[in-house]
Amino acid sequence: QVQLVESGGGLVQSGGSLRLSCAASGSIYSIDPMAWYRQAPEKQRELVASITSGRTTVYGSSVKGRFTISRDNAKNTVYLQMDSLKPEDTAVYLCNADAATFEYPYIYDSYWGQGTQVTVSS
Repeated sequence: QVQLVESGGGLVQSGGSLRLSCAASGSIYSIDPMAWYRQAPEKQRELVASITSGRTTVYGSSVKGRFTISRDNAKNTVYLQMDSLKPEDTAVYLCNADAATFEYPYIYDSYWGQGTQVTVSS
């Protein structure tokens, strides 16, 4: 099993910044990619950004140019730097990772964190 623990959410004014972290733990053999999703009330879950171990990134169109995803492969940790925040960025941000462990059956599975709330006031 793999556990993902997010931190760094909170309340910030419009135009402000926050940095989210997500640390993966467990008997991890490989973890790739790592990603951030978000879910606002009565809206579908959407991809915010993803990053591979080779640091190839993909961003959702609504955050491109404002958010930056990065990762520390040695620590199995992914970060999301959020700048120029807007009220419409308010959501629960969830960490996601595809990972394989040293435990049978040694296959990739998708894991989710519990989420961290980000609230942007106008």
